[in-house]
Amino acid sequence: MLRYDSEKYALLNTPIETDRHVARVIRYLDPQADDRVLEVGCGRGFLTRRIQLLAPHTCGIDINPQCIVHAVAPALRVMDAIDLQFEDEQFDKVYSFHAIEHIERADLAMREIHRVLAPGGRALLVYPAEPIRGLYAMPGAWLGFGNPLKARELHVHRFTPRKLAAVAEANCLVHVSSAFSLFITPQFLTLVARAPVARRAPRAKRRTVAGAAAQ
Repeated sequence: MLRYDSEKYALLNTPIETDRHVARVIRYLDPQADDRVLEVGCGRGFLTRRIQLLAPHTCGIDINPQCIVHAVAPALRVMDAIDLQFEDEQFDKVYSFHAIEHIERADLAMREIHRVLAPGGRALLVYPAEPIRGLYAMPGAWLGFGNPLKARELHVHRFTPRKLAAVAEANCLVHVSSAFSLFITPQFLTLVARAPVARRAPRAKRRTVAGAAAQ
């Protein structure tokens, strides 16, 4: 399995698509000033920094320590998406751009997203619409690791909305919607949610035997 500790790979993370990503976070998650927001796979934090202007309680995690060394935003931590070091129900909203296809145990990442989301919370995942797994990772494999053939080690999944929804639903998340979009490369967007806590119907008052007899 590829080790995500390359400084070259970390420095490939630039603000080239940040404006588009911000627009989609706003459209699908509508971050508010008091929201607790988590970015999974934050890279150096270009998107995190922009979302922090809308929701100051936004933090980011990335498995590559070099991303945090070269961070451009505060509140970034080195962390594995399959073992989030946060409390249960700590976040109102989660977003992740181009990370889920890199995570071998994507099912565990989904389970962790469900765990840290508050009831009713939503998560936005954006991932490549690749005709062949690893196709769009070839430039990053070449520039970051010196070998374009490592692209399939970077993109270990070729997700479609149907496949990703199945993984989400198997881990107690509700599939809300999916869409196709053209950024620089074709991409899918999938919105999932943690179900809200069901309200219990009020109990009917029990009549006593004496009260029933009096009627």
